[in-house]
Amino acid sequence: MKQSRRMSLVESVANVTVGYGVAVVTQILIFPVFGLHTTLAQNLKMGAVFTVVSIARSFAIRRVFEAMRGNK
Repeated sequence: MKQSRRMSLVESVANVTVGYGVAVVTQILIFPVFGLHTTLAQNLKMGAVFTVVSIARSFAIRRVFEAMRGNK
């Protein structure tokens, strides 16, 4: 069964939201282990940067695989 465009959007938004939360919580837990002390605001900003990079990476990989599929 094919996924509708709406459900694809819902899945993408959920994935990005969960990824952002995981990034921020991971930073809060792991940074102090390495002697890095950041504020919540800094963690939120870094999480946002990591999220944008992740979206760009995911999009690029998806387009490469789509191009490979189209070449067959």
